[in-house]
Amino acid sequence: MNAAELHDKAIVIDGLICANWNRELFEDMAKGKLTAANCTMSFWENFEGAVQNIAAMNKMIDENSDLLLKVRTTKDIHRAKAEGKTGVMMGFQNAHPYEDQIGYVQVLKDLGVGITQMCYNTQNLVGTGCYERDGGLSGFGREIVAEMNRVGVLCDLSHVGANTAKEVIIESKKPVAYSHCLPSGLKEHPRNRSDEELKFIADNGGFVGVTMFTPFLRAGVNATIDDYVEAIQYVYNIVGEDSIGIGTDFTQGHGEDFFEYLTHDKGYARRLTRFGEIINPKGIRTVGEFPNLTEALLRHGFTERQVLKIMGENWVNLLAEVWGE
Repeated sequence: MNAAELHDKAIVIDGLICANWNRELFEDMAKGKLTAANCTMSFWENFEGAVQNIAAMNKMIDENSDLLLKVRTTKDIHRAKAEGKTGVMMGFQNAHPYEDQIGYVQVLKDLGVGITQMCYNTQNLVGTGCYERDGGLSGFGREIVAEMNRVGVLCDLSHVGANTAKEVIIESKKPVAYSHCLPSGLKEHPRNRSDEELKFIADNGGFVGVTMFTPFLRAGVNATIDDYVEAIQYVYNIVGEDSIGIGTDFTQGHGEDFFEYLTHDKGYARRLTRFGEIINPKGIRTVGEFPNLTEALLRHGFTERQVLKIMGENWVNLLAEVWGE
């Protein structure tokens, strides 16, 4: 089977996209034959702001129903594949929309939010992010983890501090994930994960989605799709073929104002970091170039079976377990 045929066969899942949602992007998703994506509905928003974002996305799904469908279960992912559409999995990059109300976990799950990152870069009521001194998972955070387990919401640790991440992994009765991260073994960065952290999550039944965000890749803005595959191979060698997937962190269509928002605490307060130039690796600059990743994985020696797992099957298995299917 050649790369194009394998990509056509594959369930292709992107574990994190926070692009500028519009018709042009959805058409590019179709071009890339993306089966489903974890689409960010909230960074710093509170409950009301997150619900407004969900409502806006619901409207876009309705208005672009020829291209999109809403995902609540893995059956919806398979339906998206069968119908040639992209499934929108709604996710948060911060538990802040839960505010101090444990019951909001169920409310927001009912609205379609099946993936929530515990913190986004800095501390909230749940725990601590990766850009400040890490106090670990709070007592309230343990209650939130338990409720996320109960109602079926994936605990995402991508921007979470190392101590908080470890404590969530231990606390959770269901598998957890780094939906989009890179290994610090290739480049030291506060957002990257050590070999020990990657092994720990995998040894405890967790999952790693590998991102291609060039500020975190070894080659930086000069990175190509082969540098991205190098990172996938590195993580694969630590976690194995059943605990790895894709989480690109596509920010397609956004301008400098968006990255200013992301790099300040709460979106406006102290500056946390500077990304510099934002350009995706050559060969996968847009969502529409997703088929190139299947080709690159094969070219670097992954088997067809391994490629199918990495491109999406592992994500489906993880979500089925967490969502209680």
